[in-house]
Amino acid sequence: MDHQLPDHHALRFPFAIGSDGGHTSTRAERVRQQIEQVLMTVPGERVFRPEFGAGVRQMVFEGSSAELVAIATTRLRSSLEDGLRGEVDPKSLQIETRRPEDAPEQLVITIRYRLATINVSEEATFEIGGGD
Repeated sequence: MDHQLPDHHALRFPFAIGSDGGHTSTRAERVRQQIEQVLMTVPGERVFRPEFGAGVRQMVFEGSSAELVAIATTRLRSSLEDGLRGEVDPKSLQIETRRPEDAPEQLVITIRYRLATINVSEEATFEIGGGD
């Protein structure tokens, strides 16, 4: 028997308020929004959390050798584990970074993970660069 917690709603990010109050997201949507925050935030950008963020926009210009991809993936894993603590099972976190052959100015990041509290597997893909 599968004992899952209900998928509660939380305020979405970026925050939005309508005539009926704050807009909400499901847990899965909220975690995807948190992943996007981690990816797009440059370390040092947040005053009270200077270590927060992966700064993936900068990674677009770092090259594509195997060593650089490994370093970028390690940096992403560390940032995501920290930013998603309590939401995502860190053992389930899988990160794939690649550059499309037809768009070398772009970085494609696919992240697979399992939501810890509701035991649901998710996947999110982000395309960075190339006029994103």
